[in-house]
Amino acid sequence: MRLKKHSLTLRGHRTSISLEEIFWAQLQGIAKKQNQSVQELIESIDKTRKGNLSSAIRVYIVESLLKT
Repeated sequence: MRLKKHSLTLRGHRTSISLEEIFWAQLQGIAKKQNQSVQELIESIDKTRKGNLSSAIRVYIVESLLKT
């Protein structure tokens, strides 16, 4: 799996996140279902994370998929 890098601003600071393409696709789908932008969804994940943001996003996606 190839990593795909995206840049965004979190809490006023530019940062980049690297995730596998399948995780980006799932993140976009979850955001759409929740009527949010991917940026808004990442911001909400960032507020509650412990540790690395990319890892927190992956865990959030897996937990979301297990709920369905």
